[in-house]
Amino acid sequence: MTKEECKQVVLEIIEEIAPDEDLEGLSHDVRLRDQLDLDSMDFLDIVMELRKKHGIEVPEEDYPKLASLDSCAEYLTPKFNAVKAGA
Repeated sequence: MTKEECKQVVLEIIEEIAPDEDLEGLSHDVRLRDQLDLDSMDFLDIVMELRKKHGIEVPEEDYPKLASLDSCAEYLTPKFNAVKAGA
């Protein structure tokens, strides 16, 4: 999976959790919570969906690595690829 594909997965999850949010024109390097009306429960829902739908565990200490779309892609792309490879 590429970083762009990873960003798309994250956007799809956000779209499910916060369907009223306008995801067009998001800055990829700005914190998602600074651009969208996401609270801590929404953020936990994102983490839970990553685990439930994609088998990706995100330890609590790594939550700050999911701040922006760019940081999500940087952190999650190797995890997606490891899951895909069966690691």
